[in-house]
Amino acid sequence: MKASIGLIGLAVMGENLVLNLESKGFSVAVFNRSTSKVDSFMVGRAKGKNIIGTHSLEELVSSLETPRKVMMMVKAGKPVDDTIETLIPLLEKGDIIIDGGNSNYEDSERRMAVVESKGLLYIGTGVSGGEEGALLGPSLMPGGSKKAWPAIKDMFQAISAHVDGAPCCDWIGPGGAGHYVKMVHNGIEYGDMQLICEIYDVMHRYLGLSNTEMQEVFRTWNKGDLDSYLIEITTDILGYKDEDGSALVDSILDTAGQKGTGKWTGIAALHAGIPLTLIVESVFARSVSSQKEERIAASKAFPPKAVELKHDKKAFVQELGKALYAAKIISYAQGFSLIKSAGETNKWDLDLSSISLLWRGGCIIRSAFLDKISQAFKKEGPLDSLIMDSYFTEILNANQQSLRLVVATAALNGIPTPSLSAALSWFDSYRSERLPANLLQAQRDYFGAHTYERVDKKRGEFFHTNWTGRGGDTASTTYSI
Repeated sequence: MKASIGLIGLAVMGENLVLNLESKGFSVAVFNRSTSKVDSFMVGRAKGKNIIGTHSLEELVSSLETPRKVMMMVKAGKPVDDTIETLIPLLEKGDIIIDGGNSNYEDSERRMAVVESKGLLYIGTGVSGGEEGALLGPSLMPGGSKKAWPAIKDMFQAISAHVDGAPCCDWIGPGGAGHYVKMVHNGIEYGDMQLICEIYDVMHRYLGLSNTEMQEVFRTWNKGDLDSYLIEITTDILGYKDEDGSALVDSILDTAGQKGTGKWTGIAALHAGIPLTLIVESVFARSVSSQKEERIAASKAFPPKAVELKHDKKAFVQELGKALYAAKIISYAQGFSLIKSAGETNKWDLDLSSISLLWRGGCIIRSAFLDKISQAFKKEGPLDSLIMDSYFTEILNANQQSLRLVVATAALNGIPTPSLSAALSWFDSYRSERLPANLLQAQRDYFGAHTYERVDKKRGEFFHTNWTGRGGDTASTTYSI
């Protein structure tokens, strides 16, 4: 009997996806470059299941039903290109290559063009949920060759997470759309994690709360507006004990790693001219954390002053929750603005309402308020920013003072809150009818003759001033992104 799908790469995500597929009634052929991993998998977790172990790509391909569907769960970059190059001669017209790794969306665009030129079809799909999600039901964000979608739709939606009976998987769009949306998902994930960490730091440094007290706060928050996977696991982490009975989190070195998707999101935002300030700060926060030895030296050169508690602890905890919720809304607003911009630029015809629903289950950023985001984008008429929807406008008007209080208190006590501060700065910039960019544009025109618009003239009409009397009348351009 031929297998329904082949999967290459038996690391954590690949192995668990195989077991997920098999549990939903699909037979799976597997291959790994280190074939010993195939053998150990077959006598271990795959034993007795409808899974075929293979020791070459040729054997894998020959074990598949047509049209063949081959899914790669390998490291992004050159390993993906190398695998595709080897697979193409082994496949036939109409067969489908699927990249389920965290690939850069531009690579997916390029790979789809190459694969389709050979008569094959290509899917670049985001897979979110980590080890548990891969096994029990991830959020899947497929994009690429639209003709391939009918062949994998039932399979992908069967293995995905389900919320209210609906699968957390639907077609995103052509080319690299699937991996783009997953990239921004990961960027929002960076932001969510950093915001939680900053709130935790303020609780610890300013309020002096114990891990047990903080655990109870997060447990309470997870029953309300802040209900989310990341709040849930933070609750668990704060209560987890090391072998000696102490809190394990206190024994973990304060240096954070990253795999690049947050950085890619920031780069994409810079190219698009979308102010993704909160998420970019969350990426830089990880970079600063990695400078451990430098930070130790700096802490001695700039010793902290004693923290002066000026608020009732219980009342300030309430302010922290409101500040976190406000910043979280701003983070998602920035992320969806980037997705919207990319959809328009690339003509992907993205459905922002549908995308938000895909993140309700299985994925790392699953949150209770994603339903509200979906409803906001489902309303008639354009929505320039999520915060302009009446539901979120009301929350931000109610919570913005809490965000100001938390950021100001942290700053006065030397507690870094880069992402909370970025959220507040962006919010205040976005809600300002007037910004000091008039002076900035005058400076540009002064030294570079880049011209400016006038408040008493129509938009799109540009002027240049000979500020020194020596510059002449020749003007440059505004160099707008």
